[in-house]
Amino acid sequence: MDENTRIVLDYFERINAIPRCSKAEGRIREWLQRWAGQRGLSTKGDAVGNLVIRVPASPGYEMAPCVILQGHMDMVCEKTPDSPHDFTSDPVCSHMEGDWLTADRTTLGADNGIAIAYALALADGEAVKHPPLELLFTVDEETGLNGVKAMAHDLITGKILINLDSEDEGVFTIGCAGGRDITMVLPLQTEPLSKGSQALRVVVGGLRGGHSGIDIHKPRANANKLLARVLDHVLQGTPCRLISFDGGTRHNAIARDATAILACDASAYPSVVRAVEDMAGRIKQEYEDKEPNLYIKAVPESLQTDRGATAEETRRAVDLLLALPHGVAGMSTAIEGLVETSNNLATVQLQNGRMTILSSQRSAVPSRLDEISGRVQAVARLAGAEVIESNPYPPWQPDPGCDLLKRSEAVYRGLYGQAPLIQVIHAGLECAIIGDVYPGIQMISFGPTIRNPHSPSEKLYVPSVAKVWQLLGALLASWDG
Repeated sequence: MDENTRIVLDYFERINAIPRCSKAEGRIREWLQRWAGQRGLSTKGDAVGNLVIRVPASPGYEMAPCVILQGHMDMVCEKTPDSPHDFTSDPVCSHMEGDWLTADRTTLGADNGIAIAYALALADGEAVKHPPLELLFTVDEETGLNGVKAMAHDLITGKILINLDSEDEGVFTIGCAGGRDITMVLPLQTEPLSKGSQALRVVVGGLRGGHSGIDIHKPRANANKLLARVLDHVLQGTPCRLISFDGGTRHNAIARDATAILACDASAYPSVVRAVEDMAGRIKQEYEDKEPNLYIKAVPESLQTDRGATAEETRRAVDLLLALPHGVAGMSTAIEGLVETSNNLATVQLQNGRMTILSSQRSAVPSRLDEISGRVQAVARLAGAEVIESNPYPPWQPDPGCDLLKRSEAVYRGLYGQAPLIQVIHAGLECAIIGDVYPGIQMISFGPTIRNPHSPSEKLYVPSVAKVWQLLGALLASWDG
């Protein structure tokens, strides 16, 4: 590992020592303000907590245009069911596995702590010559780009922005999909359970999960959909009452785990277990090469309530989950291999006779986003659910002729003797909102290689950290005033 990589990763470890889940970025923001103050750098914040640190130009670069280095402070806080990690207080503990940096049964936080690490390392040293810099760190990105949506319009002054929230080294991102969330609330009529009812917990787990934008086209299962299939198979043979359902964790993560509690007559309990086991075998055969750690099981559960959804309402809830779409809805006709439109059946919670479902839609084409959103809403309304839209954001329309892209391509080719891959992605990026608020700003996104973001399998490819550092340094030095 070279010295520059070590410096970047040292900053990353310091950042990872600070809890920073979405909507809880106060400690990392305060740490960044102290860091800037210790170096005599000015800072400016806004009402929602976004922060900019201004770094003077290197000698000889005073007349160069200001460049913004941008990332977000928050991270997706996901862990495996057996992890004791407390994201409100514990540091994220990382370790090396070959050339990859990963964490102990939690998300690593490279999305997007590595952006902050790069920015601080660049500003803290003298080896990289650079123009005036604005280090822009936003809040609450992972729950719907909320920090940048509310960003003060006078927070930044630069007209050139490098976003460091991409996840494949050697790839320049110049556009992204737009999106919105839909929350469905389905009230279910309950009734007293019959005397002698027995409860069981049906569990789907061990799935790979992943990011609902960049991983949605991959052959990965959604735990909410699988559990709905299992419950449907049970109900075809045995009347049961649905008591609870808990699946998925957030709008932009493919659900890895889901659990439901059913109640049935004690005499029917063995047949329910057999039905679960039968469907488990079928589904595991479907996914044997794609989800090697998948498990589906039924386990006894103590009955904690004397009420459950009626048989008809149980059927209605399961039918809604079966009917709601998940996955790719359409591929781009303009860019080969690009997902144009998709839907993620993100979270499902049923408690006290009220089922709440969160679905996240994405599309690069606004009219197709309306179409998939309308489809989700129509299915929900047919089931009798209330529908609420939230977290809309526009697509970032690519500008393949912009000067920043041409400069970045030339620098990359000069360093590595080959052209970078230029792409538009299906995930959402803050560039979409920034471009909306600051018309005419030139933007590009790149970063080191990260795999499985938004899941406990997240990992950072360390050799790519060095290449992105080299690229950043050469690109910044190319504005020589």
